Amino acid sequence: MILNRESVDRSSEKKGIAKARTAIEITGLNKWFGELHVLKDVSLSVSEKEIIVICGPSGSGKSTFIRCINHLENYQEGTVSIFGEKLESNKKSAVLIRNNVGMLFQNFNLFPHLTILQNCTLGPIWLRKIPESESIKQSMALLDRVGIAALASKYPGQISGGQQQRVAIARSLAMEPRIMLFDEPTSALDPEMIKEVLDVMIDLAESGMTMMCVTHEMQFAHQVADRVIFMADGEIVEIGPPDQVLKNPKWDRTSQFLQHVLSHKS
Repeated sequence: MILNRESVDRSSEKKGIAKARTAIEITGLNKWFGELHVLKDVSLSVSEKEIIVICGPSGSGKSTFIRCINHLENYQEGTVSIFGEKLESNKKSAVLIRNNVGMLFQNFNLFPHLTILQNCTLGPIWLRKIPESESIKQSMALLDRVGIAALASKYPGQISGGQQQRVAIARSLAMEPRIMLFDEPTSALDPEMIKEVLDVMIDLAESGMTMMCVTHEMQFAHQVADRVIFMADGEIVEIGPPDQVLKNPKWDRTSQFLQHVLSHKS
């Protein structure tokens, strides 16, 4: 798959990441589903404006890990902090997450009875208390940014899966997050629709958004990531720059996974 952008040279600038403040700090995260230990002492520090891509086989804990960051999953041990504030199970942390973290899922989760524009304005109007006229103006600008402003009056069932996912991106951006989490955002799409969503995500990366993305799209990972994480059996097995992890992995498990993914993409 050839994406619609020239390869981003992130190594030359690194967007000041080395000196940037920490956006996400995860320490000693452990998560069980009953007897199943799905996350095993996972720790990670993500700088502001950094792009992290997480890959690994099914059942490795990738989606659970990213869902723990905004408390969509509870965890039994460890801590998660957003911009230096430790998250707890309380209203203060819920507001902190809502004001700073957006998330895109495998499924689009749009309200089918609302128009595309209404899907985007609902959160800002009711949660951020933005005047309706201002929210409409902002949402139309975001729909234009993702290339679907002309569809604003349509309903989710009237547009394609790729277009619905772009609406979901615009809806998340309408809440003005500083961090975006992506949980396999293209896995439910037909192959011809994947590229249009990845192009929007590349634009986000180039704009300086802090991003963590679970995906098997290895070309996207190589093109935009500052670091790539390979997870297996609930642990971070390997982490490093895309050239190292994707082209010269240190561990056999990483090599086997990449060979499997690339063989299915060819």
